[in-house]
Amino acid sequence: MCGRYVLSSTGERIAEHFGLAQATPVAPRYNIAPTQQAPVVRVARSGERELVVLRWGLVPFWAKDLAVGQRQINARAESLATRPAYREAFRRRRCLVPATGFYEWKPGPRRKQPYLCRLPSGGLFAFAGLWESWRSPEGEVVQTFAIVTADASDAIRALHDRMPVIVPESEYGAWLHGEAVERLVAGPSAAPLVIEPVGLAVNNVRNDGPELVVPMEEGGDRLV
Repeated sequence: MCGRYVLSSTGERIAEHFGLAQATPVAPRYNIAPTQQAPVVRVARSGERELVVLRWGLVPFWAKDLAVGQRQINARAESLATRPAYREAFRRRRCLVPATGFYEWKPGPRRKQPYLCRLPSGGLFAFAGLWESWRSPEGEVVQTFAIVTADASDAIRALHDRMPVIVPESEYGAWLHGEAVERLVAGPSAAPLVIEPVGLAVNNVRNDGPELVVPMEEGGDRLV
């Protein structure tokens, strides 16, 4: 699964990486958590890619309340086309979720140990995502997103049996425009990942600073 992630790139770098017409200021985030606002890339009505800030936790347009999104931060790749909560977004409202890393936890003798998973370069990449627009009974419009997950790669399986789908840069257009479904979500991501233990401070969503991604000795107790 994916329950926390990192996006430390600048708005300029995000615009360059995703082919956006203009850069949008983006503050570095080191502990993005469900129900928080985060940037995603999607196709605008003009046909160009745009960066927008949405709420993490997908709420289908037919849901009765916003709380539904707390249970739908991840969308299983195997059921995107059939599950009512996701099938319309899968057909019409796909997005890319920029990231520079994500966290997973492994049970230990005393407590769960958090790990940061990132590219060897430490650079920018993208999760496959879906987005939706929901209107409250009072008329407020809230746009939300979910991260698509699939079976974990061999490297991640020691931590969890699921992982976010990492879309290769060459496939960004295919995902956004509804193509390349099977080869993107049918199996584990092939992206090489560095997996390093980090301090326990990431467990608290109120902590959000660059110290969270500093590697530490496995089993340590650093609470920065």
